[in-house]
Amino acid sequence: MDLFNKPPGKTSRGTGFSFNCKAVFSKPGILKMSLIIGFCAGLTLGCAGRAKPAGMDPYYSVRSPEYQETLDNLFMLLEGEGQTGEEQFAIIREIANVYLKIKDYGRLINFLTSRTSKFPEDPYNAYYLLMTAYAFMQQEAYPVAALYFNLVIKNYPDLTIMGQSIHLACFNQLIALTDNPEQHVWYYEELISRFPDKIDLGVAYFMQGQAYEQTGDWNGAIQAYTRYLSYMGTIVPGFPNADSYAKQIVDFNNSRKDWTFESVNALVRAITAALDAGSSARLWQYRAKVNFFARSWEQEDADNAGMAEFNLTDFMRGNRIRYAEKLDAGSNANEAYLRTWGWSQYISIWYLYFRKIYFPPDPDIHGRWEWAGVYYGEKF
Repeated sequence: MDLFNKPPGKTSRGTGFSFNCKAVFSKPGILKMSLIIGFCAGLTLGCAGRAKPAGMDPYYSVRSPEYQETLDNLFMLLEGEGQTGEEQFAIIREIANVYLKIKDYGRLINFLTSRTSKFPEDPYNAYYLLMTAYAFMQQEAYPVAALYFNLVIKNYPDLTIMGQSIHLACFNQLIALTDNPEQHVWYYEELISRFPDKIDLGVAYFMQGQAYEQTGDWNGAIQAYTRYLSYMGTIVPGFPNADSYAKQIVDFNNSRKDWTFESVNALVRAITAALDAGSSARLWQYRAKVNFFARSWEQEDADNAGMAEFNLTDFMRGNRIRYAEKLDAGSNANEAYLRTWGWSQYISIWYLYFRKIYFPPDPDIHGRWEWAGVYYGEKF
């Protein structure tokens, strides 16, 4: 199936407005449209040898005699038909085919835009403008191409061909071509509401959450990430830890957040006082109640198993836990490590990990500190 190589079918106005063609895009770096265009069998046989149509604009002539003869015949057929309709669509598609074959994108753009301007009610104009956008992409005029993709989705009814939607193709291209997060929020909302069975909803919800974050709309972001959790396990390109990222934000948002401290110094004082007192209960009280981890330095960040599975008392009973006088040299303004030892005969050294909380939705919590986890063993 190909967007430019299927016979036109019946058309209808409204949401179901359709004809038989299909958009196929690939993504080598910037997205490009994959076009496999076949000439309609026998389309020009009855026109061979006829004179050049008197009304053909000389601008559309090309240097190649072979292709020029084809164009002469096609423009003659186009003159002989009515203003709009399936027959005209088939002819226009083949004229575009010629310009695409010889990579004459300037004439292709002029031909298609002139056509849509002259016949604004042509039901196939969305298709012609999609081809126009493709031609601009071939010339690396990506901002202009984006304007045309946007024009199609906002001003023309959708065209669905063999189960493929022109609007869907345009949305996918616009996501790749534009950097505006407000626009991305809207693109993903349209994709989710209009094409839920044609897209990966997990990817769409996560990326919508990212777009909301960039706009500063954290309520929208949390809602999107909450929806994403129903699709955990989705492979989101560029976000290998999408599951843990979304879950951490949602879980933290839904928690009481009553374990945080105003500063890292205040947190360290509370932790070391509990260690000095040998109080596992006090120490356990200071840990983060969500997203707390305990792992070795070699384990992946996504592996958060551990601390909920044992009792600190078992590691502190009969042991005096000692700690370094200063935070580890690898600490910084957002993360800190405190080296401690004496926990057990198997893994005596633990690094307590503290981090500054990044949570803009709640100004009272944003910027405070939490004890977020434990690393087992000596720090590399």
